[in-house]
Amino acid sequence: MILLSRRSLLAIAAVVDVAIHARPSPVAAKLLAARHNLPPRHLETVLQQLVRAGILKGVRGPRGGYELARERRRITAGEIVRAAMATSSEESMPPVPDSALVDLVVGPVVRKAGEAFLEVLDNSTVEDLCRRAEEAKVFGQVPSSVDFTI
Repeated sequence: MILLSRRSLLAIAAVVDVAIHARPSPVAAKLLAARHNLPPRHLETVLQQLVRAGILKGVRGPRGGYELARERRRITAGEIVRAAMATSSEESMPPVPDSALVDLVVGPVVRKAGEAFLEVLDNSTVEDLCRRAEEAKVFGQVPSSVDFTI
């Protein structure tokens, strides 16, 4: 069972992908989306959130795209998840129950679990994840069906 939202999982994957591929030039959103088999529109809002959080830097122009705003070792998976969750739509969620059971029993346990979960992510840097991706050889050739024209 994965406890991360799809958006958070995508955000971590995008940052690791950019960290691996942004040399010598930034990674185009179209290429990033193609490597993860996603329509670019699904990725663009996540990338913009990561730029606003100071995790990625957007580079404009014909050879533009995204690159890390800081060193790999200074960005944690927990920070990426918090940035991805920052604008998740709370309005579409049902209200939290207003009860003593939630306030005194369920809420504290869930908060404690969430803090432990984020602590593990805070101890995983983008550098660690890049190393694992390189060891696993997860990136191969770019799909030939990708159109890179803007």
